[in-house]
Amino acid sequence: QVQLVESGGGLVQAGDSLRLSCAASKFTSDNRAMGWFRQAPGKEREFVATIGWPGTNKYYADSVKGRFTISRDNAKNTWYLQMDVLKPADTAVYYCAAAYLPILAIAPRDYGYWGQGTQVTVTS
Repeated sequence: QVQLVESGGGLVQAGDSLRLSCAASKFTSDNRAMGWFRQAPGKEREFVATIGWPGTNKYYADSVKGRFTISRDNAKNTWYLQMDVLKPADTAVYYCAAAYLPILAIAPRDYGYWGQGTQVTVTS
């Protein structure tokens, strides 16, 4: 059974940094774009960042551009989301996902596998 497992969430103050990781098991991320989404209470799941295969191309939501960095380690079947200068508005459950195709993908329907989510809470 394919598993994507996020880690690295937590409770931080505004201006702090966190690094989320997503490890895939029984699954290869080869030839797939990978992404991060988030969902705040009472809101729909929203796109955060995506990285294509093998990792050259990246795309970010305007709300996180310049503060978040997505990366991947293909040898480890793992990808990351470095989050800097966190704001209270970044508070949400963050989900990693693996896309069907190697190109950048921003819609949830472009993704076939999802992690269980990790909570990020940013206090002011």
